[in-house]
Amino acid sequence: GKSCGACCGLYNYVDSSHEALTERLRARTKRFRKLVKTPEDLPLYAAATFAAEDFAKRYEVIYCCEYLGFLDDKEKKVGCLVHPMQNSGVDMRTVSFYGRDICAGHLCPSHHFIPLSQQLILLKIIDDWYLYGLCLTDIDLVVTYFRLIADRVGQEIKPEVFDRQALKDIALEYFGWKITWPFRSPSANRLGKYYFDGSQYMISHIDYEKFGKELSPLNSIFLSLSSEFQNKDELEAAEKMVWNNIEAFVSRYQDIF
Repeated sequence: GKSCGACCGLYNYVDSSHEALTERLRARTKRFRKLVKTPEDLPLYAAATFAAEDFAKRYEVIYCCEYLGFLDDKEKKVGCLVHPMQNSGVDMRTVSFYGRDICAGHLCPSHHFIPLSQQLILLKIIDDWYLYGLCLTDIDLVVTYFRLIADRVGQEIKPEVFDRQALKDIALEYFGWKITWPFRSPSANRLGKYYFDGSQYMISHIDYEKFGKELSPLNSIFLSLSSEFQNKDELEAAEKMVWNNIEAFVSRYQDIF
């Protein structure tokens, strides 16, 4: 199975790179398994974690939970170290910042606003926990992409379509831009379309008039990718990248189906 730790503050550290988060989660998991045998050991674990880590945040309002770690030895699944499924049925979530009831009952906006079929597509095509969490929580990135494709093929794209490796690869190129996008803002206080200032957050804006252009039909995608264009050429290159990906998908889809 796949999992996402975004609601636990996974991507809210100033340094939320793949490498930094992997090291953070790996150390926590090792520390938890070494120190925690009963609920009484949790304060020792928490103190050691706060002492060992830099908890500097992008956005002060979102709590970064110290009990988030890897749930498997292969480090492919991120989740709650104090969940009962990790502790022989013992539920230790009462020690967490939000408490057991909120942790157990919370459903993120993506659960409501990304259609189930598209959630299943992400499950099929993204294997990396880091990229999976970034994409699953970016509603515009997901919904806009599949809408643009559906508009061109005349029907909703179903999850089983991605049993075809060629189509999976094209879509994965697109979602991989969440990490590798060449026009991404270098600012640490940007995450997707949002930028943060302490306890405030705002939605970013691309000034198309500055480049002599009208609002791009790809605007929501560009914002999701934290785009910051320096000139008209960069904007046009970005549009070409996305449209080429969409057209490649549509062409291959129509060849197959």
